[in-house]
Amino acid sequence: MSEPVAAAGEPVATLRSYDPGTIAFHWVTAVLVLVLFASMRIRPLLPRDWHLGRPLESFHVSIGILFAAVLVLRLVWRLVRGRRLPAGAGVAEWAARSVHFALYLLLVLQVGLGFGLRWFQGEGLSFFGLFSLPDIVERNRGLAHSLEGLHDWVAWALIIVAGGHALAALVHHYVVRDRVLTRMLPAAG
Repeated sequence: MSEPVAAAGEPVATLRSYDPGTIAFHWVTAVLVLVLFASMRIRPLLPRDWHLGRPLESFHVSIGILFAAVLVLRLVWRLVRGRRLPAGAGVAEWAARSVHFALYLLLVLQVGLGFGLRWFQGEGLSFFGLFSLPDIVERNRGLAHSLEGLHDWVAWALIIVAGGHALAALVHHYVVRDRVLTRMLPAAG
């Protein structure tokens, strides 16, 4: 019986890092999540007389559209091409899989809440003024207000879970001294 083979033809048991596409999607997603989170957290800190609230919100929406596209492409890549590393065993493997599932769930939920929020606010989704996504629902300010609260809550949950994910990678690297962190670095691929 032959050994399982990864997308690149390398036996799964010898894989030490993720493929370049998976690594790129991971880091682009991380950067976009941080930019989106920061863009709305700094908004209340800016002086009102700078009149940056609306431009910052437009920037946030545009980056959100980009993030949605990246997320869809990332999910497609993961399903059809992305490299899977050999599964570990025990509690650590269960925890890792649970965190990854939670991150994907929160990412998808956040995109849906963001789009729904804008649509129910009756405000369009414009991508840097280049194009707009059509409104697909009727304006509903009450529902928009509820979605805004959920969107904010999920943003914090995403930052907390992603922060725990990053902390676990650092613990693996500096305490456990295994290759968990390095296999997601571009130089390792």
